[in-house]
Amino acid sequence: RLRRYGVDDVVVVEPRDVHVYKPLLSHVAGGTAPGHITTRPQGDVTPKGVEWIRDAATAVDPAASVVELASGRRLSYGQLVLCPGMHFAWSRVPGLAEVVSARQVVSNYELDLAVDASAALRDIREGTVVFVQPEGPGSCLGAGQKPMYQACAYWRATGVLDRLRVVLVVADEEVFGIPEIARELERKIAEYGIELRTATELARVDGAAKTVELATRGGGTEQLDYDVLCVEPPQVAPHWLASSGLAVPGDEKGWIEVDAETLRHPRFPDVWATGDAAGLPSDRSGGALRKQTAALAKNIAAVLRDEEPTSRYNGYTVCPFTVSRGTVVLAEYDHRGRLKPTIPFWPAMYRENRASWIVDRHVFPWLYWHFILQGRI
Repeated sequence: RLRRYGVDDVVVVEPRDVHVYKPLLSHVAGGTAPGHITTRPQGDVTPKGVEWIRDAATAVDPAASVVELASGRRLSYGQLVLCPGMHFAWSRVPGLAEVVSARQVVSNYELDLAVDASAALRDIREGTVVFVQPEGPGSCLGAGQKPMYQACAYWRATGVLDRLRVVLVVADEEVFGIPEIARELERKIAEYGIELRTATELARVDGAAKTVELATRGGGTEQLDYDVLCVEPPQVAPHWLASSGLAVPGDEKGWIEVDAETLRHPRFPDVWATGDAAGLPSDRSGGALRKQTAALAKNIAAVLRDEEPTSRYNGYTVCPFTVSRGTVVLAEYDHRGRLKPTIPFWPAMYRENRASWIVDRHVFPWLYWHFILQGRI
């Protein structure tokens, strides 16, 4: 977008050489997509005319307008866009970091763990499977539920669901914060016979004994044995943001302070933020990021022309819940919890349907690689 607006000096700092389309990882973990289709070489998706520096940011000095990199290199900037994503803080749960790479403790938040999750959920025939959704904010926080529904549909089709105990642990008071969406999810939870624990968090994992300790907001605890544990990791902003003085004052998770509409830092006008680490009131998601970047690019281009930034991000976000192996509950909403369907004349499109699954599984990935990454939609 910036290149098309005439900005001719754009640098991307990205340490990884493989780009992952993360929304598909839930399909990988749920067994409805192979892992290899989620990736492309980073060089192939970096726009023409943009310099890619394969390095990692480790600090920002906003007073000097300098970014420090892991290699020791220092980059000066005229305008800085911070989009470092989440840091997966596995160690926040005692015992979790030590066992998360084991076949029985998996996740749909990293590619290798999603591949392991697919195999573990496919092969289990009896026992207890525990799925955990932590306290937010998180990157598409409800995504931890997606492989669970797909696995339950598979277990039912193969005749083993009644031999499995499936437990969903959600840190929030409800399975989802919007009543219309919550009703759809609760219907599927009841249909599959899932045991739901709300206002409950994963407090400890004992990998040797294969047990978890759950803690409720009221102070109670529960211990569960597990055969497979599928965990959405606790998530925080990268630690170097707080030490750079760019985080929301007093926020222990370190989210970047940013104006919710213009995406500009309120104390450093040459700094902008977008994506999962931005301290925005809207839920984090790829759909939210797409809307944010549209406003962000226009605003930066305006500032470079010595104009005021007038484009606004409206708080839109989206979470497609794959509630079976062929249907989706499509949650589209804004930061106030109001439903915001992409197709206004289909106001009930949030209800479970096949069309949304086709879009989520097949159409969105194609659009992502060919249009969204190119800033064309």
